[in-house]
Amino acid sequence: MRTPRSFQRSGRLLLFALPLLISLGACSPRQLIIGSLADELAAQGAGAESDLELARDAAPYHLKLSEAVLARQPQHAALAQAVAAGFTQYAWAFVAFDAEQIEERDAAAAERLRRRAAALYLRAWRHAATALAGAPEALPALLAGDWQPAPAQVGLAYWAAAAWGARIAVSKDEPETVADLPLAIRLAERAAQVEPDWGRGALHGLLASFEAGRPGGDVRRAAAGFERAIALAQGQLAAPYVAKAEAIALPAGDRAGFEALLQQALAVREPASSAGGKGSEGSEGGDALANEIMRRRARWLLGRADDLF
Repeated sequence: MRTPRSFQRSGRLLLFALPLLISLGACSPRQLIIGSLADELAAQGAGAESDLELARDAAPYHLKLSEAVLARQPQHAALAQAVAAGFTQYAWAFVAFDAEQIEERDAAAAERLRRRAAALYLRAWRHAATALAGAPEALPALLAGDWQPAPAQVGLAYWAAAAWGARIAVSKDEPETVADLPLAIRLAERAAQVEPDWGRGALHGLLASFEAGRPGGDVRRAAAGFERAIALAQGQLAAPYVAKAEAIALPAGDRAGFEALLQQALAVREPASSAGGKGSEGSEGGDALANEIMRRRARWLLGRADDLF
């Protein structure tokens, strides 16, 4: 089987870039090379790859290289966004999902995986928060005021909020972590004030998930948010169907609605034109892998329907 072009480029960059980063001295050509490498890494994505195991194996190498370059170009917003998205997606799709799958037969191993996922989410959040606020600890202070992300920072804000919320979801026995939920919601709301339809509904879906999951959340408002996300995705994204099934239909005991939404997710097929391009910014080019991850989850949830209802 031929290696996809995006992974071929990542492999070549990994082989040659790390020694280069170590050996280059502090000079202008060094900054030019690192800057070009940062641009290339930010533009890449694994979204065109629909083989989940291949994507899983390749992701750590790409993330480590991207993180190393970001450490030398900390103000490179596009790379920071790609790194934050990559760590969040990897933790959710592979580490946290593994924990869910083995929970019933090995609770201790599942807990170890959840702790690892929490650490990866925190790593993602720190990268995004640093790019947004200069330092992670500065972001809560900004959110206490009337700060909003700039239009070019909406994607960074989305991934910071998503990573924040995901960490809270797997750390429910840590009150100090759970206490940050209002800040994560506020960050997503501030991003939505700037560009509500960012990511073809990704922000609507995130805010709907927050609304459905927070204590005293408005279920109707959450459902409307998922519907808006579904409409903006124009049938090309499986994620909002799965999210609505888990956040709205499952808690309501609506098995028919739950299964119907998951079947809609399984029926999603991205157009051929989505086989290339970036996946970290909600672009059409990143649908293949994201949809395959969601179809896998939809199949798993359907298989557990008898236990869930």
